[in-house]
Amino acid sequence: MKHLAVAVLFVLLYVPVVVAQQTLPSPALPAPLQQMPYSPSLDLTSLDRTVDPCNDFYKFSCGGWIKRNPIPADQAAWSVYGKLTDENQQFLWGILEADAKATERTPVQQKVGDAFAACMDTATIDKRGLEPLAGEMGTIDSLKDRISVAFAISRLSREQPGSFFFNAGARQDPSNSNSMIADVEAGGLGLPDRDYYLKTDAKSVEARAKYLAYVTQLFVLAGESSTQAATDAADVLRIETALANASLTRVERRDPYKQFHKMSVSDLTALNPSVDWKSFFADRSLADLSALNVSQPAFQKAVDAEIKAEPLPSLKSYLRFHLLTAAAPSLSALFYQANFDFFSGYLRGTKQAPPRWKQCVRVVDRGLGEALGQEFVRRTFAAETKQKTLVMTTQVEAVMQDEIEHLDWMSPETRKEALRKLHAIRNKIGYPDTWRDYTKLTIDPHDFFGNTVRAARFEDARDWAKVGKPVDRNEWGMTPPTVNAYFNPQMNDINFPSGVLQPPLFDPRLDDAPNYGNTGSTIGHELTHAFDDQGRQYDAEGNLKDWWTKEDAKGFEDRINCLRDQFAQYVVVDDLHINSKLTSGEDVADLGGTLIAYIAWKHQTETMRLKPVDGFTPDQRFFIGNAQWACEDVREANLRLNVATDPHSPGFARINGIVNNMPEFAAAFACKVGQPMAKAKVCRVW
Repeated sequence: MKHLAVAVLFVLLYVPVVVAQQTLPSPALPAPLQQMPYSPSLDLTSLDRTVDPCNDFYKFSCGGWIKRNPIPADQAAWSVYGKLTDENQQFLWGILEADAKATERTPVQQKVGDAFAACMDTATIDKRGLEPLAGEMGTIDSLKDRISVAFAISRLSREQPGSFFFNAGARQDPSNSNSMIADVEAGGLGLPDRDYYLKTDAKSVEARAKYLAYVTQLFVLAGESSTQAATDAADVLRIETALANASLTRVERRDPYKQFHKMSVSDLTALNPSVDWKSFFADRSLADLSALNVSQPAFQKAVDAEIKAEPLPSLKSYLRFHLLTAAAPSLSALFYQANFDFFSGYLRGTKQAPPRWKQCVRVVDRGLGEALGQEFVRRTFAAETKQKTLVMTTQVEAVMQDEIEHLDWMSPETRKEALRKLHAIRNKIGYPDTWRDYTKLTIDPHDFFGNTVRAARFEDARDWAKVGKPVDRNEWGMTPPTVNAYFNPQMNDINFPSGVLQPPLFDPRLDDAPNYGNTGSTIGHELTHAFDDQGRQYDAEGNLKDWWTKEDAKGFEDRINCLRDQFAQYVVVDDLHINSKLTSGEDVADLGGTLIAYIAWKHQTETMRLKPVDGFTPDQRFFIGNAQWACEDVREANLRLNVATDPHSPGFARINGIVNNMPEFAAAFACKVGQPMAKAKVCRVW
């Protein structure tokens, strides 16, 4: 953004805080919004004028915002993006309430309204308790041998939400981006990252102890004695630790070649014979599957070893837990609370569960996102906004072309392919050209859990049906109300949902300076992802192909290493530094995107006689507009989790670490070389 569907890489702009679903004690509910509120893209009240912008531009731009916007109790962090997300959800709440109650409804309104009504019916949900899972839990308990366990893994991954040892689905073929192939990838972990299982520092040891307590609690809630639950939880942690040991790190996964291993079903069977892969694919209507991708072969060997070596009761405990933890947000309050307390409360520091309406909006957006998106777009997204965004995108792309044409470190051979790739990029703005059809998805206004399972099965079947088919290049990876943007290197497209093209991120009421600083930089950010350390490895058609000369590839790496070295110095919390090998793609995109947007804005306004506004020059307004999208405050626990898992740097680094590499910023604010925001030797890629 300025997560991977199954093995599909999205390079994103911003990762919103994920808060566990459902509600228990909640604050007084606000009213649903009847229209979207307005916030300017350059907000003078967000400034902290006591701070010298040449010393800390982020604090100068955002200090006032942070003071006026304490983190809500139901959030792990609060930001300009998060606040707009919250407002979008509150607006959708009003739409869904109306759709749930209306007597005359379109088919789309009926689907989303009934889904929302079922989610809001907490009395029925709590009354049912664990009953929705009783049959599946009994089936797992009755497994007699390892062969039946292997078949259960296949069935559960098709019929239930959750990750059972591994994940599988459809993806674009990295060697032929016009075709969809089957993909098997690592999965099956309950903690957020493999390092949580393997690191030995005090916080990691504490996290494992808390996780063990959570697993035990779920087993107790499911009817086990505390003694048996503790034994079963230890089995789960042991199996997951073995899987973690065999998993690639997040930094290793940034190299797409390390996750591309095309093979036959027989080859996969040789790696992991404990799973009947022929039956696995036949159950998904792929009996004649000739080739697939296995993202991590060593991981599949570990899966095989676990299924063969673990006692049968331990394997059954593992399956029961992953069924329970995936279902917990859709079950009664006790299960939800256990899930919330660990994943949101402990891991992210969230103080309080979100109100029920917010959970239910998220549920509908996840399961029926393009149906709900139609309702959102019709009310919020003007054709004029789409056209202005397209114009800005075209201007930013023209600057990128000029930059590529004049790079002194890029050879003519590489330059030719870079320009070919740039010209092939598709711009997708607002919403899909064709809306997804949910006719075959059954939604019952009185069966929340059933709706959740049916939605997961609907999506699973839709996904597997792509295998062997041509790629649908009009498909989107985000729903229209999403406050985010992304670049997909295999599709070679940049995507801006209508939810991110709202004030204060895109503000038609204000002049071009803050809009190019904000949305223009976002466009440039996503465009730059096409040429970051991951994106550059895909060609104009989206194929994984090395089109760089060795000298140019080295020159590129030398330049981004400058940024990696800089960002590795930033302290996030205590002694934790940014893992710049993980964040380098986003850091490079931030730097390139801001520079390209600045040049595009200069071109756009070169014939205008721009004057200062509110005491700030046009250049200063560009940079303040650029900085204020990143205003945020984050709880300490969430900062720790982000260091381990988030490919984005914290907000302060995404602003200060970028502008201090731009002489244009130093000139705008008259910063002197040697001040924190005016480095003597800047990093420059594009």
